[in-house]
Amino acid sequence: MHDSWTTDWTTDDMPSQEGRLAVVTGANSGIGYVTARELARAGVEVVVTGRDAGRARDAAERLAGEVTGARVRPDLLDLADLASVTGFAHRMEHGGRPVDLLVNNAGVMAVPRRRTTRDGLELTVGINHLGHFALTGRLLPLLLRAPAPRVVTVGSAMARRPPADLSDLQSTRRYRPLAAYAKSKLAVVLFALELQRRADTAGARLTSVVVHPGVSMTGLQRHLARPVRALGRLALDRVVGQSAEQAALPSLYAATAGDVVPGGFYGPTGRFEARGAPGPVELPAPAGDAALAHSLWDISETLTRVRYRWPASPP
Repeated sequence: MHDSWTTDWTTDDMPSQEGRLAVVTGANSGIGYVTARELARAGVEVVVTGRDAGRARDAAERLAGEVTGARVRPDLLDLADLASVTGFAHRMEHGGRPVDLLVNNAGVMAVPRRRTTRDGLELTVGINHLGHFALTGRLLPLLLRAPAPRVVTVGSAMARRPPADLSDLQSTRRYRPLAAYAKSKLAVVLFALELQRRADTAGARLTSVVVHPGVSMTGLQRHLARPVRALGRLALDRVVGQSAEQAALPSLYAATAGDVVPGGFYGPTGRFEARGAPGPVELPAPAGDAALAHSLWDISETLTRVRYRWPASPP
């Protein structure tokens, strides 16, 4: 078998996904929309979620128009509201089907001033990490009923940056927009790896991986100043030139490829990991700190009031 990351892996290389059910967060635009669309093209039944019900519905209708025979449905999911996360999970449970794939894609970046979620959590870490922590925990019973469940969590190369310091997780002492983003994405990486460790300990057949999309101008940058966005888009057009379609490839690879390693980190393998064929990339240095990951997990359980129930766990 060839190493698929040494070739120009594209969506044409995705194996058939017929019969699988996927939940994609933040699927109404950008990388999330492309991820949902290409999964649907491969045969996945996709739940397109968004924090605005109208936008999620519009995205699902647009996707169905682009992919003949697509099985897709919209649903409301606001990761900045833990009650919304619980409500979504209850609706999924009521549907009764196992969840084969969860793509934790939604996120916010560079929010200018410190804001909080409906539950009083700092918004950036509240959406990027804690909302997805709660969602994954709530959906865990449905994931574990699938024959080969995967959780793909979208991180960022910024998790490697020095500002990614978790000692002040919610930025209560000092708030800096990009530092808050970096620490939220380091938390995402630590979560994905700890999820795999806990699945292994419980003997669960769950694969958890983390990806980063490289560089692409999407709605994620909406909080950046307009001149910065314009300059960034010009630089991308002339230097990087990566579209949302290309930026979604690491997520799609991690979700479908047969040689994905549990606990792996995948991203573009081109220069500076800005773009290129998806493949294994280097984890942030703190990702190897199991004690830090364990501590973050405990904090996340406390803040979200969600405890993961593995098969061997007591009731």
